[in-house]
Amino acid sequence: MKISRNSQIVVGLALVIFAIGSRLLPHWQNFTAVGASGLFAAHYFRKQIWAFFIPLFAMWVSDLILNNLVYGAFNEGFVWFSKYMIFVYAGLVGMITIGQVMLKRIDGSRVLVASLIASLIFFLITNFGSFTFDPIYPKNAGGLFAAYVAGLPFFLNTLLSNVTYSLLLFGIYHWMSLRYPAVKAM
Repeated sequence: MKISRNSQIVVGLALVIFAIGSRLLPHWQNFTAVGASGLFAAHYFRKQIWAFFIPLFAMWVSDLILNNLVYGAFNEGFVWFSKYMIFVYAGLVGMITIGQVMLKRIDGSRVLVASLIASLIFFLITNFGSFTFDPIYPKNAGGLFAAYVAGLPFFLNTLLSNVTYSLLLFGIYHWMSLRYPAVKAM
């Protein structure tokens, strides 16, 4: 029992560090491990609070660092939360929910399909946010369509990163759970 709780803590911390690191290290736009970490957390943590908290916490901490250290010169004062990011967090919640529904049992095809659907959900929610907050888009159907078209290159990177990092995380998990039974999902 104690080994399982410790492994759960270690896995949670590793996911947070991995997701934050993938946002802070140089990367293609939208090519990070945050979405895949959300999908993995949805499978690994049976307590829903942890499945949502860990990826959302990683996103918030990395936003805090990026907004105040990397892009601090562009902000007035310390930024705890940017209002437009609510759509990013909502997209991440959508991804985690897809993971909880689709990844109760895992195999390669389920991970691929969940990554695709989660990426699409994230794309639809976040680009609706761009349409909502960015004054460049007229507030009509044409503006919404333009926001989705403008987001297509980001969708491709999101999809590629979710597939790549999900296969990596679930592959490592499979290998580790064969070697160390205490690692199995909680």
